[in-house]
Amino acid sequence: MRNENLIIGQSAQIQKILTLIDKLSKTDTTALIMGESGTGKELVAKMIHKKSSRSEKPFVPVNCAAIPSELLEAELFGHEKGAFTGAHNTRLGRFEIASEGTIFLDEIGDMPLHLQVKILRVIQEKTFERIGGTRPIHVNVRIIAATNKNLENEVKEGRFREDLFWRLNVVPLVIPPLRERKEDIPLLCDYFIEKFSKKFGYSLQIKPEVIKVFLNYPWPGNVRELENMIERFYVLNEDGVIDLKDIPDRIRFVENSFQRELIPDDLNPFSSGIDLNEVLKEYEKKLILHALNLHNWIKSRAAKYLNINRTTLIEKMKRLNIKDNEEQN
Repeated sequence: MRNENLIIGQSAQIQKILTLIDKLSKTDTTALIMGESGTGKELVAKMIHKKSSRSEKPFVPVNCAAIPSELLEAELFGHEKGAFTGAHNTRLGRFEIASEGTIFLDEIGDMPLHLQVKILRVIQEKTFERIGGTRPIHVNVRIIAATNKNLENEVKEGRFREDLFWRLNVVPLVIPPLRERKEDIPLLCDYFIEKFSKKFGYSLQIKPEVIKVFLNYPWPGNVRELENMIERFYVLNEDGVIDLKDIPDRIRFVENSFQRELIPDDLNPFSSGIDLNEVLKEYEKKLILHALNLHNWIKSRAAKYLNINRTTLIEKMKRLNIKDNEEQN
């Protein structure tokens, strides 16, 4: 079994990311990893840590979007005994737990502004105080942050501190979405087949026509969605072979109607071409609207149908300018 802390891919984009990981692992520079949900930002952070001189020390991930804002400060910095009702004992925060190692601040774009100030202080002065404490605590920890948001836009909108952005953005790594590196899909399928063969105790064969469908699908949930799809095959398959009948309609629908819905019938094949990114963006919008309409605009159900989480769906709706109860043209 291959190491699960590897990034799988032979595309030029992935090779560039691997080169940056090697360079960053030789330093303690703060890094900012950017990319859509499901592209593997935490995996990149783990690789930087594992290749660094801190590899024998803790790697401590914190999902800033998953922890309520009123609890995040205590989670990061800890608290002293008696700092608030229920604080019966002193508690170490994630920064202290990560001492000498790496702390990974995932979805840092969702961090409240008042905590961004404290993160900036840790980067600049290597110190912080626990909640209810007055004694500065020195910490030796590397900070790697990640976000699926455009932080420059967040800065312009006043939701993210500009000084913290520039402190984090020393060496930015932009992880491409799976739709922009489709040549890696066959390799990823092989990797996940190998992974789940070990888990379930048997192997599956993927027919070439399935790979063809996969290459035509935009994968809004990225590598995580592909991994979940392969695991689904293992759970539901009965004959050891993955063929077209095993593919969910939402993916087969894309394959069967991609050209018909998005590319004009009279498109001249000898013209200068089409804008692939715009085509994929428009189709992603159609898929999301289809899911929302199918589930009466209940976002949690639409997100489940699309195999992404609700917050990711909301972010995509904002990016694609989809407003509640918008009618599909």
